[in-house]
Amino acid sequence: MDRSGVQRWLDRYIAAWRANEPEPIEALFTDDVVYRYRPYESYPAAHGIAAVVEAWLDDTRDEPDAWEARYEPYAVDGDRAVAIGFSRYFATADEPEKTYHNAFLLRFAPDGRCSEFTEFYMKEERT
Repeated sequence: MDRSGVQRWLDRYIAAWRANEPEPIEALFTDDVVYRYRPYESYPAAHGIAAVVEAWLDDTRDEPDAWEARYEPYAVDGDRAVAIGFSRYFATADEPEKTYHNAFLLRFAPDGRCSEFTEFYMKEERT
């Protein structure tokens, strides 16, 4: 995987998140993917594509017009990559705007799908 390949994958990741449909999510990940959402909390990893699709499409999914995100490769070495970026949730009548700074640890299969995904994030505190 090279830098431009990782960027294309990240762009497809955002598109799949926005689509809220199983097919674009399934196209991103291998059947046996390990997806870690919150690796330092008591939150279990999702094992397998069915678990990832279910988690993405659960009742708390993000509506497509409620957020924006941008990610880019920070480092790429063979089948591994680190990506950084942000996810911003727009203000609503009930909630202020929230921005999260993200880092992704990625491992890719030879076909370009992700076989391991670990997400780290930090909420931006506004004063």
